[in-house]
Amino acid sequence: MSERDGGAGGHDDRERVAGNGLLDRRLFLKAGGLSGALLLAGRAGAGDEPTLLELARPAWMRTPGRTFSNYGQPAAHERGVIRWISANAGIDSNGVSWCPLHDLEGTIVPNGLHFERHHNGVPAIDPARHRLLIHGLVARPLWFTMEDLARYPMVSRTCFVECGGNSNAGWRQRPIQTAAGYFHGLVSCSEWTGVPLALLLDEAGLTRDAQWLIAEGADAFAMDVSIPVEKAREDAILALYQNGERVRPENGYPLRLIVPGWEGVLNVKWLRRLEASAEPVMARNETSRYTELLPSGKARMFTFVMDAKSLITSPSAGMQMRGPGLYEVKGLAWSGHGRIRAVDVSADGGRTWAPAALQEPVLPACFTRFRIPWHWDGSAAVLKSRATDQTGNVQPERDALVAERGRHGYFHYNAIVAWQVGADGRIHHVYA
Repeated sequence: MSERDGGAGGHDDRERVAGNGLLDRRLFLKAGGLSGALLLAGRAGAGDEPTLLELARPAWMRTPGRTFSNYGQPAAHERGVIRWISANAGIDSNGVSWCPLHDLEGTIVPNGLHFERHHNGVPAIDPARHRLLIHGLVARPLWFTMEDLARYPMVSRTCFVECGGNSNAGWRQRPIQTAAGYFHGLVSCSEWTGVPLALLLDEAGLTRDAQWLIAEGADAFAMDVSIPVEKAREDAILALYQNGERVRPENGYPLRLIVPGWEGVLNVKWLRRLEASAEPVMARNETSRYTELLPSGKARMFTFVMDAKSLITSPSAGMQMRGPGLYEVKGLAWSGHGRIRAVDVSADGGRTWAPAALQEPVLPACFTRFRIPWHWDGSAAVLKSRATDQTGNVQPERDALVAERGRHGYFHYNAIVAWQVGADGRIHHVYA
């Protein structure tokens, strides 16, 4: 075997950076590296060669196209890229919509695929009649119309919103078998645009005793939660826009509170009221929910920040490898503590690791796309990814997380996810 063969399908030994075929993250940027990937893609189409006529001028070039519309829609061939809905059997207005992370690229989730959590349906709010009230421990109680808010200076925050219950099936004794986004997809990343909350708090004049804000939504559930004033002043915004267009009804139209990097439940939709208070309200989602018993007998409360997390989206559960060769292992990483500093990937179940390339820009409290080339030799493999954020928080192995938190919890599951690739190319979720 020559050095150039290197046991990795023609790749130099110097390109291998970890066990079981993981290659240098810069391979696709090197001369010849990308051509190898293109050759693989070309071979994948073998057996379905186009005719000479199709090569010269396919059918869609020989007839006029359809008329265009005043609001664009996805291509008909992409109808399978949808949110998967899990609703309460008795109350269909209570449930979640999972974002299909495994079908998406980049870091921004389209508005129509952003995950949702609903407690009592989507209210039909007339924006001309909707009001925001700021009251409680303030010098001047204030209320605002949506037109009032639109006159204030706006800022944009690109950040993820993640349900505290995302990935909670990982607490189960047996690994769930479903697509990556339909297991970990209660998270999405958007550019939110609106008014910095600090501006309005200054205008209202918080008293010295005001340490908390009680945020309430205008849905029939009347969601209310408590947010520390310090965080509200730091980077919270009153979002009117999502990815450039008005926030959609399912995601809080006409006004949503955005609290970057913190639990999704705090990002109150259909926001109607902010009450300045000396103490938290101790609502349902702060007591009977989001409070978890630990093995020590103590309970976790007000665990606001979402910890470092990553997920390989491709290849992932339910997908089928198309034979040995060169692949790109890719996925998403995020942390409420700030920027992602590194993502390591393993193809041998965690025995060896290699650094993945991080796609720019790497922003705080935002999705970061990672990529690494992998030469799969056709034998069984276990793929994992491990995120580290700027504060040094490292995504834990599942066994370590269960040992620390026990089995009485439900929220903040951020363990390393393992995908087993079988010799037949089929991929399953495993605990490894």
